[in-house]
Amino acid sequence: MQLVVRAFPVLPGHEDRARQVAREMQTTRFSAARDFYRRHGVARETLHTQLTPHGLLLIAVTQIREKPVELAGKDYAASQEPFDRWLKDQIKHLTGIDPDVSPLGPATECIFDSSDHVLTPAK
Repeated sequence: MQLVVRAFPVLPGHEDRARQVAREMQTTRFSAARDFYRRHGVARETLHTQLTPHGLLLIAVTQIREKPVELAGKDYAASQEPFDRWLKDQIKHLTGIDPDVSPLGPATECIFDSSDHVLTPAK
């Protein structure tokens, strides 16, 4: 499985809405969210908040199975399914980042991985 890790800056005044979107995905939109994850090959996704001196960050960690991350991102960007459209609109409204343009969120770089098969001493 592949990991996609994104940190989205939550725009000022939208902190409570970020939590509300997460609650909706667990309650009133649960079935649609489950279908969304199945269609996009997501094995697991966790959302975290982190308060920083620059404001609130929404951190998403997603495990993708069955297809390369880049393909999953392209499929998500192109999708206009009702739930997908709702979720992308929520992300854009909360963070200013447009998932139709940047489906994998802000670019990240893995600079450390503790996995036994990856961890090697620095040179």
